[in-house]
Amino acid sequence: MIPYQKEKIENAICFFAYEHKKATRKFLTQTYLYKYLALFDFKCLEETGKPALGLKYMAMEKGPVPIDIYSERDKIKSNCFEFKKTNENIYVIFPKSKPNLDYFSEYEIKEMKRLIEIYADRFVKASDMSEASHQTIKAWKKAWAKQPNSIIDYDYVFDDNIYTKPEESLTVAEECYLMYKTFQKAC
Repeated sequence: MIPYQKEKIENAICFFAYEHKKATRKFLTQTYLYKYLALFDFKCLEETGKPALGLKYMAMEKGPVPIDIYSERDKIKSNCFEFKKTNENIYVIFPKSKPNLDYFSEYEIKEMKRLIEIYADRFVKASDMSEASHQTIKAWKKAWAKQPNSIIDYDYVFDDNIYTKPEESLTVAEECYLMYKTFQKAC
């Protein structure tokens, strides 16, 4: 389990809602949020061997969706943000405060800011972000190809032979991931 996972997830949501609004002058919708979270989690996993948030994602048609947030969005209570349903049946995320970045490493903060720089633009549509998640998240591609709307296994980020690869051939990210998986199973 990721230390302070609940607080980290809440502050990541708050960060993306706050910074997206600041950059675009539009409130963050759920589709944008789900893509920000997935792009963040999977990029960190790919580069470090550990997901930043450890969310469980479903391989849906428009890309990865964090299923626990998606299914609980009407019930989530947080001091950081609020989901509100508009008249058009669209969920919008309202930041209630500034995010507490103490839960994140310098690397994670840099990655979140990088995502905002790329996607928090008035001309970037949710469909653009969905397409970006299709192109950059290898795990979504594998899960979607195997079975649409299935759970995305974090193993899909790495080569199929990660468990049989000689130890000296593992990348640092692969080694860290194998340790992460071992700790996950132990908890």
